[in-house]
Amino acid sequence: MEILMFLQVIRGSSDPVAVPASCLGKHAALPVRPLIEGSRRRFLASTGSRILIAAFVLGLLFAIIGVRLAQLGLVERRVVIDGREVSEIEASRPPIVDRNGLEMALDLRVPSLFAEPRRIVDPEQATDAILTVLEDLDREWLVQRLTGEAGFVWIKREISPDARDRIMRLGIPGIDFLSESKRFYPSREASHVLGTVDIDSKGIAGIERNIDGDGVALLQELGIARDQELTPVQLSLDVRVQHAMYTELVDGMTRYKSIASAGVILDARSGEVIALASLPDFDPNVPSTAVAEGRFNRITAGNFELGSVIKTVTFAAALDSGAVSLRDRYDSRFPVRFGRFSITDFKGQNRILTVPEIYRYSSNVGTIQIMQTLGKDNLRAFMSTIGFDRPIETELPERTPPKVPSQLSEVVAATASFGHGFSISPMHLARAMAAFVNGGLLVDPTFYPRDKETALANAQRVISRRTSEKIRFLMRLNALEGSASRMNKLAAGYRAGGKTGTAEKVVEGRYGTGKNLNVFASAFPLESPQYVMVVLLDEAEPENAQSGNTAGWNAGEVSGRIIARVAPMLGIAPDSNPQLDEGLITPVSAELPVDQEERLRRLFGDTR
Repeated sequence: MEILMFLQVIRGSSDPVAVPASCLGKHAALPVRPLIEGSRRRFLASTGSRILIAAFVLGLLFAIIGVRLAQLGLVERRVVIDGREVSEIEASRPPIVDRNGLEMALDLRVPSLFAEPRRIVDPEQATDAILTVLEDLDREWLVQRLTGEAGFVWIKREISPDARDRIMRLGIPGIDFLSESKRFYPSREASHVLGTVDIDSKGIAGIERNIDGDGVALLQELGIARDQELTPVQLSLDVRVQHAMYTELVDGMTRYKSIASAGVILDARSGEVIALASLPDFDPNVPSTAVAEGRFNRITAGNFELGSVIKTVTFAAALDSGAVSLRDRYDSRFPVRFGRFSITDFKGQNRILTVPEIYRYSSNVGTIQIMQTLGKDNLRAFMSTIGFDRPIETELPERTPPKVPSQLSEVVAATASFGHGFSISPMHLARAMAAFVNGGLLVDPTFYPRDKETALANAQRVISRRTSEKIRFLMRLNALEGSASRMNKLAAGYRAGGKTGTAEKVVEGRYGTGKNLNVFASAFPLESPQYVMVVLLDEAEPENAQSGNTAGWNAGEVSGRIIARVAPMLGIAPDSNPQLDEGLITPVSAELPVDQEERLRRLFGDTR
């Protein structure tokens, strides 16, 4: 009977099968067709069940294999390297842009080579193959790296796409790549502001470190993720102005053979840093090549005795106190003596000078007498008022405390009045000069955009508006007739004012070594100051036999060239209209001696 059912099933038909009666035996009396059909249905049902069970088992098996493959592909790479997960190392950083939206720092995706030693069949053979592409790797180190049961080890980070392709063609089991973020800096000229990151994209200097200041939480808040568009970090810098200042500082170092230079431009009203450079510098794209001297930010982290540019501080304090007026005169014919020591003028006029003349001729003797009229304690108090005795808190971590005596003796007060005996950063000077020309408000500098209203709300008044007008008058007078005249000539019609500072450097605890730090502080346009700038050159030499090595000959000239280049970028137009200069002396003319008022009106231009 089983044979009959089998034959019926094989035929796939319900037609009767002709079978001899002798073969049916006891079943001969039964109907053959119904018997066969019932058996066939039972057989087919049994076979279908087996197929379904087999399909289910195979599906389950493939699912288990798939899950395991996913674990191997995803979970196994969530390993810890130097205390950090690979997924964290791969994370991107937000781009950095300037005030106009131009990119200054961004992430690029680059391949990094890693190995799974537990899958390496022959470490030595794999090493020899890899060395045909990455010839700089040490063979013994690589063999050890590829040996063992580790699940993940780095071989080389940030390799070229060509090297990746060549290694992939080697087909070595256990060798693979991860796509990582490499920081790229199109604006490397702003290296001291931008800072840099390490191999794991962690900020280690400058704004990059500031971005990481609150740790991973801040990065996540900014949208840090591999496949997510990140919110840019906008700075107050203008890359056009930054480039112009940087190239002029480089030219200045070459032209005057100085060992270093630096410069900063501030918005005098908002405190925004528009440009900052310090030379020598470093390439943030290759931070491993940076030496300590190149990493040193002279503007925010340098402490210097700044010389006669500090006379502006003494004049501002004295004029604002009311103890001194522009009409006052002081005898500069004789040195100022302190025991065995005497202080003289660099180029003495040997006559009685008015206050504007003391500023114009940069008379040490006259400035000391102005300080003595003010009082040494009042000078020290004013230095504290403008923040000379505490660090400036900006977004850059590179800063250092100034070195200012808590009390000034008569001798120290005398030297401090013209910029010796204490040291501050150039950023301290830039902030103070901004207050002196913006109407008297001290505004902390920032590297992030800030509107004028916010700056005003957080500003501190340090001098009156009237005193600010007097300082602007003195700075412009110095540009027209004094030590800043070379700057004025190179500024190409842009109305600027400034003050020089030539400070003798202390070498091995002694002055008088013949080495100077030259500083120039300026403001423009002076009829309504918008920007202040501080430029310094370290150990500058005369450009030629007819030149000098004091600040007016080098730092002043560099400042004039910078102003001529950046003023148009900042929307400032040149104007030689004498009425603008006339406007500078009108508010202060009542305090000028009659003879000098008439002379200055002829100098600035008489509009009556």
